[in-house]
Amino acid sequence: MSSPPDFTEHPLASKCVYQGRLLHIREDVVGLPDGGQAFREYVVHPGAVMIIALTDTGKLVLERQFRYPIGQHMYELPAGKIDPGEDALATAKRELLEETGFVAADWRELTTVYPLVAYSSEAIRVYLARGLRYEGRRLDPGEFLETLEMALEDALDWVRAGRISDGKTVMGLLWAERVLRNGW
Repeated sequence: MSSPPDFTEHPLASKCVYQGRLLHIREDVVGLPDGGQAFREYVVHPGAVMIIALTDTGKLVLERQFRYPIGQHMYELPAGKIDPGEDALATAKRELLEETGFVAADWRELTTVYPLVAYSSEAIRVYLARGLRYEGRRLDPGEFLETLEMALEDALDWVRAGRISDGKTVMGLLWAERVLRNGW
């Protein structure tokens, strides 16, 4: 079997277009495989985690919160951004406690997904958390959300009905289905 063609683009110049508290936007000039050049605009993201938290009764922990960019309340798996210098697992543990009030005895990293590869460097580490114990939520200032526990089958029904439509959560629930039913 022959090697696949190499379509790697190489940076020739790069500049910061915007630098915010969370996101940075860059504009690069890249060298193309055919010798040409192109512009690439993209968001530099610090990375994030998402947690598939499973209670001892077999229910998933979900959240409902308002998402300003789309002007809607969304149902999501617990998630959050990685702080500078923070280990991804430490972020997952911190976010689970802050948002849901749970700590987990057992942690397993499942995968890393890249939700927006055309224009963002965001990588989301996905964890399975079991052996939950409730210690009380510690929401960040200005953070408002509701937590709920739901059977996987009900959550998948909500996906089919369009009630759960957050991309990372849909992917996480499909992973949960495979992990819990097939032992991935």
